[in-house]
Amino acid sequence: MAMHMPIRVGVIGAGFIGPTHIESLRRLGYVSVDALVGRDQASAERKAAGLFIPKAYGNYGDLIADSAIDAIHICSPNREHYPAAKAALAAGKHVICEKPLGMTSQESAELVSIAEASKLVHAVTFNIRFYPLIQQMRTMIQRGDLGAIYMVHGGFWQDWLLLDTDYNWRVESEHGGALRAVGDIGSHWIDLAQFITGLSVHRVLADLATFLPVRQKPDRALDTFSTGDVPRTPQAMDTEDAASVILRLGEHTRGLMQVSQVSAGRKCRLAIEVNGSRGSLAWDAERPNELWIGHRDRPNELLIKDPALMDEPARSIARYPGGHAEGFPDSHTAINRAIYDYIRAGGYNSGTSPAFPTFVDGHRENLIADAVLESARDSRWISVDVPPINP
Repeated sequence: MAMHMPIRVGVIGAGFIGPTHIESLRRLGYVSVDALVGRDQASAERKAAGLFIPKAYGNYGDLIADSAIDAIHICSPNREHYPAAKAALAAGKHVICEKPLGMTSQESAELVSIAEASKLVHAVTFNIRFYPLIQQMRTMIQRGDLGAIYMVHGGFWQDWLLLDTDYNWRVESEHGGALRAVGDIGSHWIDLAQFITGLSVHRVLADLATFLPVRQKPDRALDTFSTGDVPRTPQAMDTEDAASVILRLGEHTRGLMQVSQVSAGRKCRLAIEVNGSRGSLAWDAERPNELWIGHRDRPNELLIKDPALMDEPARSIARYPGGHAEGFPDSHTAINRAIYDYIRAGGYNSGTSPAFPTFVDGHRENLIADAVLESARDSRWISVDVPPINP
């Protein structure tokens, strides 16, 4: 494509995360969001008009067939990720997919194979990697500031499914997959633990809990995070509300993750701490511009996000000077900037490796999810063979 022309994008999914992608893409300046897919034609047209997007489609097949579109963002329910990604790659489109990459590791493995053979750019939106202070953590650990890594621990807690009247397609395995809390938010934490430490998960011991075995399903679809006074029908649950997972990473590092979507008062708290032989680091998504640095022999430190005080590549991820907070929307802009700068540079023909999570990273999470399910079912440690983390 001519470099003076904008990259033309179509987005599948008009719920919560689709408009998040759209906003972040528009901030890049050289990407044009030209089409949106909704749950049906009427919904798509209504949402597209509200977002000032010229084209609206009631199904993703019509979008993928649109020859004017260069790249596809898949932000729809999980069950559509695999078929939409496969069709988009076959049509010669770059693909940016929300997690999970597929409903099963068989699906994600096939997508990796197709994507790598196509030489098209492919990415999975593990956007939390792109908070500036997460990049700083990774840089400090790679440099050896923490010494040998002993432990990585923390979790991801929300309360948006605390009540039995809280309902979303994600609670049904048919639409979201066999794992809900682990697959939806735990996958972000596990990806982050591996990205920060550079160590791959190779064993898991998992315990899953469904505290609300029956939920009250609304008789019509509601948007994510929304509630409504609508008629409801009791629905038995086959996915977990919370989980605790013990992890082994690399040769010696121990990990511990807890995830929950029923923790009152916690809206979107991802917290991660890494302990090493020389020091510790801790970060909390509800306070994303603070990095705690722990010491044994001198006072602890608190680094407030400031490019002037940070290392590369963290400095390049931060877009605003010290004192100017960056958060969730900025992380999406940052990951999309990395993806689309790569596309503009020629993608895999540029001779460089992607600086963002690819389908390989999405497949790694599916393999770990398989092990978590097996471990919880059998109450034992399960080994998992995953691709290494990119250096």
